[in-house]
Amino acid sequence: MPKSAKAKALEPVPPPLPEPLAVPVTDSHTHLDMQDTTVEEALAKAAEVGVTRVVQIGCDLERARWAVKTAAEHESVWAAVALHPNEAPRLDAEGPGVLDAALDEIAELATHHEVRALGETGLDYFRTGPEGVAAQQRSFRRHVEIAKELDKTLVIHDRDAHDDVLRILREEGAPRRTVFHCFSGDVAMAEVCAAEGYFMSFAGNVTFGSAKTLRDALAAAPPELVLVETDAPFLTPTPFRGRPNAPYLIPVTLRAMAEVKGLTETELARHVAANTERAFG
Repeated sequence: MPKSAKAKALEPVPPPLPEPLAVPVTDSHTHLDMQDTTVEEALAKAAEVGVTRVVQIGCDLERARWAVKTAAEHESVWAAVALHPNEAPRLDAEGPGVLDAALDEIAELATHHEVRALGETGLDYFRTGPEGVAAQQRSFRRHVEIAKELDKTLVIHDRDAHDDVLRILREEGAPRRTVFHCFSGDVAMAEVCAAEGYFMSFAGNVTFGSAKTLRDALAAAPPELVLVETDAPFLTPTPFRGRPNAPYLIPVTLRAMAEVKGLTETELARHVAANTERAFG
C-alpha cells in the first residue's frame, strides 16, 4: 500500500449522521476553516440533521477576514471576529503598535453586517504564562469596547481565568449580549452568569465522563440562557471522542444536555433556538 494511502486508512472515520432534530437549531461556535471538508459540504450535512445555521469564529486576522467573506457568501453562516486570547501576547511581542493595529482591523471587520459578534476573545491562563497576562487583558478590554460601540455580541473564551474574566466584565461593563463559549465553570459561576444575564454555551465536553462539574453547572443554568455549540473540529462528543467533530453532531450534544436538564429534546431545542436568536439574531 502506498504511504499516502496507508496514512489515509489510519485517519479517524467521521461519525455517522445522528437522527435529525425536530426543531432546527444553530451551532453557536464552530471553525469551518479548520475542518476537513468544504463549507458547502459541512453546511449541507448540518442542515440534514436540523442544524440550519452556524456561527463561524475568526480568531486571528486571517481567519477573521475569512469568516466575514464566508458569511457574506452563505446565508446560513454568521460571522464572529476577534483576536483569540493567545494571539494577543504573540502580536504584542512582535513590536510596539502591532497588537493595536490588529485590534483596529478587528474593529473595522466587525462593522460588516454579516458579523454578529466579537469573539472569541477573553483570557486563557492555561496556554499563556504570566508574561502574557497584560496583553491578553488589554486585548480583552478593547474587544469589550468594540462590542459595545457597535452593539455586537461578545463571545468569551475563558480558560483557567474565571475570576479575572468576570472582574473585567464588571469593570468595563458587559455588552448587552454576552456569551460564554464552551462554558467551563461550576455551579457558582453558572449562578453568577445567570444573575448577569450572560448566555452559557455548552459543547461536546459536557458529555465526557469526567465532566460532572460541568453537567452540574448545566443543570443550574436557566434554560433561557443556554446555547449549544461544537467548537468543531474540537471537543467531539461521546461516544465519538477521537473522531472529527463537525456541526452535524450538534444533535448528539443537545440530546445529552436535555437529559441533564430534565427536558425533552424538543423542549431544549426550542429554548436553544430562541436563545440563539436573542444572542446573535
